[in-house]
Amino acid sequence: MITLKNIQKTYGDLRAVHDVSLTIDEGSIYGIIGRSGAGKSTLLRLASLLEKPDAGEIYFASRRVDALSGSALLRERRKMGMIFQNFNLFASRDVSGNIAYPLEIAGFSKKMIKTRVEELLELVNIADKRRSRLRDLSGGQKQRVAIARALAAEPDILFCDEATSALDPQTTREVLSLIKDLQRKLRLTVLMITHQMEVIRAVCANVAVMEAGAIAEEGAVDAVFANPQSKAAKEMLHAG
Repeated sequence: MITLKNIQKTYGDLRAVHDVSLTIDEGSIYGIIGRSGAGKSTLLRLASLLEKPDAGEIYFASRRVDALSGSALLRERRKMGMIFQNFNLFASRDVSGNIAYPLEIAGFSKKMIKTRVEELLELVNIADKRRSRLRDLSGGQKQRVAIARALAAEPDILFCDEATSALDPQTTREVLSLIKDLQRKLRLTVLMITHQMEVIRAVCANVAVMEAGAIAEEGAVDAVFANPQSKAAKEMLHAG
């Protein structure tokens, strides 16, 4: 479970995140949606410990994690995986090399890395691409590589930052189906940031709508979409 309590983050005069409190249940897929500039990506960076909040508290289960530093922070980050919109893969490495990278950094043996990479290639259905270069892959295949890399160290939490925004609708559906299947198989807790209503509808159980750095509305996806209460939610539903 991820718990955010009264989280605040300011950059100069910009109040990026203001007094946000959320609970993401263990083993669930939770969506945060909002327009560009709403604060959702900043909130993701805070929840994933890439940045520290100016105020508030972050808990993973019962452990407070926002104040961690040094080796304790590194250990906690290794329990997370991250998927980005633009894949963030290494063009100088082939598919297997990209997946192996976090395991190399963590100090795994070559034998263990090879075994784990093969497991992950099968898991995301790209075993036939193990020696392919990135330039030879489609966008969907690149995102599967990124997903495999994110899962390499067997994380408990998977963070998705606009993971399907660069993909066409059919590939988006395929990647979302894969994420949902992996979440169920691996019992992951998934926090998904997006501006796409169809992504929330497809995979999320609960959703928070952000506007101007704050939570405008939250609840079960069906309830929020069927009867939106906030102006932000109504505008996004109308636009979608």
